[in-house]
Amino acid sequence: MNHTPTVNGAGSSAPVQVLAPEPSASRIAEFFRKFSKQRLSLAAGIFIILLVMVGIFGPYLTPYNPDLPNYDELLSGPSAKHWAGTDEYGRDIMSRLIDGTRLSLAVSLSAVLIAAVAGTFLGLLSGYYGGWTDKLIMRGSDVMFSFPDLLLAIGIVAILGPGLSNVVIAVAVFGIPSFARIIRSVTLSAKETLFVEAARSMGAKNGRIIWRHIFPETLPSVIVNLTMKIGTAILAASSLSFLGMGAKATEPDWGAMLSMGRDYLSIAPHVVYFPGIAIFLTVLAFNLVGDGLRDALDPKTKN
Repeated sequence: MNHTPTVNGAGSSAPVQVLAPEPSASRIAEFFRKFSKQRLSLAAGIFIILLVMVGIFGPYLTPYNPDLPNYDELLSGPSAKHWAGTDEYGRDIMSRLIDGTRLSLAVSLSAVLIAAVAGTFLGLLSGYYGGWTDKLIMRGSDVMFSFPDLLLAIGIVAILGPGLSNVVIAVAVFGIPSFARIIRSVTLSAKETLFVEAARSMGAKNGRIIWRHIFPETLPSVIVNLTMKIGTAILAASSLSFLGMGAKATEPDWGAMLSMGRDYLSIAPHVVYFPGIAIFLTVLAFNLVGDGLRDALDPKTKN
């Protein structure tokens, strides 16, 4: 649908053709058409959906009580009875992996959502208003980019203290600059489009222009970056738990399971292998879905 605002001059009027964004239904259909052609990303998406279902219904899926020790089966290898073996307390590792899925996903998703909301807000302000607002936000981002992500997270948790809530804050903080910079770039392009100029010429306020016209244009970038960052957040949260700064040793967190199992690597490697495989597959799945979303949401892609 085309909007044709009229610019009034001295005794003349010139129609300006402004192309409105495509209807949302057609854009959604085009997205699913492109994404369905990427088989690896599609398979990874199905894996993530199953993982989320495991996280939701985990307590009903565990074959054993994940916290109940069994001193008759300490460090037992994988078998028909215990598919992933048991740990140093005789607890079923498969049950602990299933129960830990909810914990690992909740921590990473919470951190990335906080980073996405804060980073998107800062990116919109920076890109739209420019000037000192842009300089202040971008220079702050540059300072945070100068620190390795994990090192920055360790520093934040060291200040706030160990615990999963502080891990969420730490992982969220180092994710904010990435969202801010990406959304700023999209905002700089979107605010120069004709339909934004038309809205401005008709007297629309800055807040309305930002949230009604520019913010929807940033959503594809937000979704792609959010998906990619979930994998990074899982790695960071698991690393902090591995270092003893995240989940408690008694909690079925994948990173904490790796930390507890490293002492038994030479005699019972399965204690480390299965949590490691769970982290690897989950991070890989989110990265593959992120790649697929990026290609499917890119308007330049014609396949």
